[in-house]
Amino acid sequence: MKFEEFDGQTVFITGAASGIGQAQAIAFLDNGANVFAFDRQEEGLRSLKEQYDTRFAYIVGNVSKRDDVKQAVEQALSTFQHIDILLNTAGILDGFAKTLETDEALWDRIMDTNVKGMYVVTNAILPYMLQRKSGVIVNMASIAGLVAGGGGAAYTTSKHAVIGYTKQTDADYCRAGIRVNAIAPGAIQTPMNKADFEGDGAIAKWVAKETPAGRWAQPSEVAGLTLYLASQAADYIHGTVIPMDGGWIAK
Repeated sequence: MKFEEFDGQTVFITGAASGIGQAQAIAFLDNGANVFAFDRQEEGLRSLKEQYDTRFAYIVGNVSKRDDVKQAVEQALSTFQHIDILLNTAGILDGFAKTLETDEALWDRIMDTNVKGMYVVTNAILPYMLQRKSGVIVNMASIAGLVAGGGGAAYTTSKHAVIGYTKQTDADYCRAGIRVNAIAPGAIQTPMNKADFEGDGAIAKWVAKETPAGRWAQPSEVAGLTLYLASQAADYIHGTVIPMDGGWIAK
């Protein structure tokens, strides 16, 4: 999928060291964009720096820490002068823990990364987009934000919150030139789901069998949808959550 319009634009991506975030970074870089990555892990970012050189920059930090985010945004603007697209992709799982199995520390950790982190990063970048009267934000939700069963109590709650935040943020700023949407992935084969493939891979096989499409998706497929949502072709799509789940919810 090729979009010449991204040539020279700057994309700020959280959670870009692996999985969907890394696939998004590669997709936008291959379409001519500059990418600034923000992640708690440096491994996975160094190789992108070596490959794409001056069009890729990164900083290590925590999305829920305001000072880390402030430093990241300042460095992104210093390096590339502007931020055109924000991809709030960073997120963590809760091990499918039910509410009585979820202690306060786990609850706070999930909410800090999946919800507060999105809020902190968005609020740090949105003012610059408003100054330019232009900006696209794509948030990473989940089918767990639409139905039960995609995660535990904390994760499912956090992804429902992401969807609400997406809709409200778009409604509040769409007339100011900002467009906000979300993707709700189902079974995507990423390092986050590595445990499902361990041993005989029984869990992974069961998930594939239960998915109408009969398989797991690859991160690059989510990245392709992200390219479309960030492009002018999707300019009339506002406050929408697009499931990418192989038919799981339709079932």
